[in-house]
Amino acid sequence: MRAVVLISGGMDSLVVAAQADFLGYDVAAMHVNYGQRTWQKELAAFRQICGHYNIERRLEVDASYLGHIGGSSLTDSSIPIEQAGLQASAIPSSYVPFRNASFLSMAVSWSEVIGANKIFIGAVEEDASGYPDCRKVFYDAFNTVIALGTKPETNIEIQTPLVDLRKSEIVKKGIDLDVPFLYSWSCYKSEGKACGVCDSCARRLRAFQLVGISDPIDYEQRPDYI
Repeated sequence: MRAVVLISGGMDSLVVAAQADFLGYDVAAMHVNYGQRTWQKELAAFRQICGHYNIERRLEVDASYLGHIGGSSLTDSSIPIEQAGLQASAIPSSYVPFRNASFLSMAVSWSEVIGANKIFIGAVEEDASGYPDCRKVFYDAFNTVIALGTKPETNIEIQTPLVDLRKSEIVKKGIDLDVPFLYSWSCYKSEGKACGVCDSCARRLRAFQLVGISDPIDYEQRPDYI
């Protein structure tokens, strides 16, 4: 029972790692640096999370080609990070074109090599209005691709345990699993204090506010998003 868990260092991937650990999987952790603005902070978060869960099998991948391709405010400093738009339905500038497909392809390759039959990723359908590669239908389709493109005996399957949850429900699940939220990082913009006003910070802050507890990481500002 071995699983590759994609750990960005964010809140969702932290909760997914905790759930895979709770379910008894032999966890192998994968992290991708793709030229994002906060790559150093996210990598540090990944390493802290792995240390907390005693994950020894780790893979840190350099996917800087995504930064060279560009097209996203996360990888191109000439494109400004947008302020939070929690009611917006358009694809935001922070979308990295087809990023999750690249991540999953790497995870499938590694899974074949190390004998993992599950890949856990912290995709959330609530984000899908802006990110097409966060939708459940995308992961269902990718599972078909895996079945067609790998050795039959591998039987690798993507797991998205958070896909139907709201962010506040993810916080509650994290509390139930006693996750160290302090180790996670969600801000798109800053590696010091989290900005508090980018879309990712806003969704995270709103989730904690709805649950009625304080997010333990430091913010430059903490607007009320309820």
